Amino acid sequence: MSKIDQETFWSQRYRDAGEDYLFGVAPCRFLATHRHVLDSGATVLSVADGEGRNSVWLAEQGLAVTALEISPIALEKARRLARGRGVEVSFTQADMLAMDWPPATYDFVVGIFIQFVGPQEREIQFARLKQAVKPGGLLLLHGYTPKQIEYKTGGPSAVENLYTEDLLRAAFADFQIEALHAYEADVDEGKGHRGRSALIDLIARKPA
Repeated sequence: MSKIDQETFWSQRYRDAGEDYLFGVAPCRFLATHRHVLDSGATVLSVADGEGRNSVWLAEQGLAVTALEISPIALEKARRLARGRGVEVSFTQADMLAMDWPPATYDFVVGIFIQFVGPQEREIQFARLKQAVKPGGLLLLHGYTPKQIEYKTGGPSAVENLYTEDLLRAAFADFQIEALHAYEADVDEGKGHRGRSALIDLIARKPA
C-alpha cells in the first residue's frame, strides 16, 4: 500500500470512529505492564502512534515523547487528548517508511501494532527502528502472531504481516533480546481491538 493509500485508509478509519477513539484512550497493556523499564526524563519515540493513547501515557510518565503518525485525522485527535490530559508530546505527521530517521537519538523506541506492511517493507521498518535507538537503549515491540487470523479481534488480515518468535529473534539478532514472549489474552482497547487475541512482545537492547 502506498503512502497516499496508507494515509487515506487510516484517516478514514479514525474519521469513522467520530468523537470516539478507535483503540481507546488507555495505553496498550504491554506498555503499562513494562512501566518499570521506562526511565522518567528519558527520550522516547512512538511510531505509528495513532490517536495518541500510548504517546500521551508515556508523557504522563515523565518521558520526553516524539510521536510519528501518517494520518492527520489521528494527529488531530492525539493533540486533543494531550491537551485534555495536560501533557506535551511532539507530534509529527510522517510516513515511517519514507522519512529520514535520526540516528541513535532515542533512549526508547516503541512500536505498538505496527503490522501494516509485508515482509519486504518490514525489513526497512525494523532497520529504521533500530537506527533510531541510542546505543544501550531499548526497543519495545508489541503485535500479533499468526493465530490472530483465527480470532479476528483486530490486526491485519494478511498472515505474512504477523510476527512469530523465530521471526523476531532473527530480525533482532544484532540486539540483546531481554524479553520475547508469545501468548493469548483478552484485549479491550476501544472498538478496534476487543476480544481474545494472540499477542507477542519483544524488548531488545541495542549494544552499547
